[in-house]
Amino acid sequence: MKDEKLQKALARMGLGSRRQMEEVIKSGRVTVNNGPATIGDRVSQGDEIRVDGRQIKYTSENEKRRRVIAYYKPEGEVCSAKDPEGRPTVFERLPKLTHDRWVMVGRLDINSTGLLLFTNDGEMAHRLMHPSGEVTREYAVRVLGEVTPDIARALTAGVMLEDGLAKFEDIKEGGGEGVNKWYHVQLKEGRNREVRRLFESQGLKVSRLLRTRYGTIVLPKELRTGRFLELDKKEINTLTDLVSLRPRYGTGLHGAAKEKQERIRNKPLKARRTDTRSDNRNNSAKPKSSASPASRGTRNTRDRNDKR
Repeated sequence: MKDEKLQKALARMGLGSRRQMEEVIKSGRVTVNNGPATIGDRVSQGDEIRVDGRQIKYTSENEKRRRVIAYYKPEGEVCSAKDPEGRPTVFERLPKLTHDRWVMVGRLDINSTGLLLFTNDGEMAHRLMHPSGEVTREYAVRVLGEVTPDIARALTAGVMLEDGLAKFEDIKEGGGEGVNKWYHVQLKEGRNREVRRLFESQGLKVSRLLRTRYGTIVLPKELRTGRFLELDKKEINTLTDLVSLRPRYGTGLHGAAKEKQERIRNKPLKARRTDTRSDNRNNSAKPKSSASPASRGTRNTRDRNDKR
């Protein structure tokens, strides 16, 4: 049996979306084994695929080296490949892939910061994001106001939002002074602005939101804003175990790539800021309270406040 549908394979190799690839196939621009391709054709290792006469190196998804990177998203970047308003996107900072593409695992809104995962394994990304996987996300949240015991109970019991019942799996105090308090929250789904909307349902406003963990991966201490680290075999396999995917041969870092990541971990690169009006306003009026969202080991307080 052939391995996968042609349009899926072409999309997975980074030539465009699946729908775009269907149009390319319909227009007669694709051949498989020297014959014209049609929608629904399946391909496997060894097939000769050409687009506009150019041969595309095909690697079965099951044999492809699985890669995952952890990116520290800064405030002001958009979680999409392209933005019609011309704002910077998270994909602009990622390493380039040949005949492949990065798939984002979950999203963060433009005003949120912290851990974003990217992988070249579409099935892995799907399982990590799907609600049925119940993969835990953890956030450090600075809230304007106090989360009373009654509010905490309501947020963990469940609140009816416009798109259904939502709740935190856990909520803990994380320090802070005055009206700005930090809290650590966990939830097992990733609906749009869910953390913010849960607090807003209780009359509280979120002023800072930082994702510190996704599944088994914690925001690395040495990772700075706007930078990424590629995960090694052990870290990737803990993620695949979490969503019941078998390990792949060759997963992880090797040779020069492994040495480069070790150098970055030992001597972290400087943070890269996003140049936006929003960031400039934030720089000109720093908050009076810069209390750390507890000693989780993600980063010291000064570094975190400077990067947001």
